[in-house]
Amino acid sequence: MALSSSSSSSAVITATDIFPGLFNSQSSVIAFRFPTKPRNNTHFSKLSIPTGPDKWRTGVSFFPSFLKKGKDATTLKEELFEAIAPLDRGADATPDDQERIDQLARKLEAANPTKEPLKSNLLNGKWELIYTTSSSILQTQRPKFLRSSANYQAINSDTLRAQNMESRPFFNQVTADLTPLNARKVAVKFDTFKLQVCLLQFKIDQHMYWVLVEILSFMVVAVTEAVDGDMEDELFSYAPTLPIKAPGRARGELEITYLDEELRVSRGDKGNLFVLKMVDPSYRIPT
Repeated sequence: MALSSSSSSSAVITATDIFPGLFNSQSSVIAFRFPTKPRNNTHFSKLSIPTGPDKWRTGVSFFPSFLKKGKDATTLKEELFEAIAPLDRGADATPDDQERIDQLARKLEAANPTKEPLKSNLLNGKWELIYTTSSSILQTQRPKFLRSSANYQAINSDTLRAQNMESRPFFNQVTADLTPLNARKVAVKFDTFKLQVCLLQFKIDQHMYWVLVEILSFMVVAVTEAVDGDMEDELFSYAPTLPIKAPGRARGELEITYLDEELRVSRGDKGNLFVLKMVDPSYRIPT
């Protein structure tokens, strides 16, 4: 239909004229002014407006860019691994590093393929901690040679048990009971710490502690060189441990925000981020 007028005046159309059912006699009148003559030389009558199925074939996108598909989980995991690699599990991370990794983790969490991780067998096994923001776990207050060289966490979802393990030089352990709070969040209550007996001398005499550390380090090096192999882990695994009951305040909460067959992302109740990689899906926590 052509729209044309010989007059230069504007037609006034009120909202009441267009939507009479929406306004009563007490409503304010809202007026819309439309120029009755086009401002350019285009004749509206010559415009072809598609109808039927053809009207959806225009080149205009009806979806904003933020709704377009983002990166998949595989790509996000690769980026996360690359960002974590040089940071010594987080001990060398700057605030900027922490912010970047947190953003990558959140993107990955949004692509979580396991909506109810506590019901998934993927949760079971032994996981290696590859990144955390927890300074107490990273032991950043200690000299590097006294920090755990690796940290592991095992979970048995069927028995609701968890176990945290340190590697050399101390090989300390702690076990815990898990209580589900929802499909992906648990309350954690630690029950037993296992400490190396040979290092408890620290409680008696700090000087003797350092002497013991030096003697043990020398023994490990000597034995390793003598057998021409790496027996350090095996040597300490046979050292006696002393079980100590955990205090009642040793508890917390843990939410599993991402889980697949090789990667787990968790967040603690104190705001810390944990990124773990599966190393042994067959591992069971000793009873």
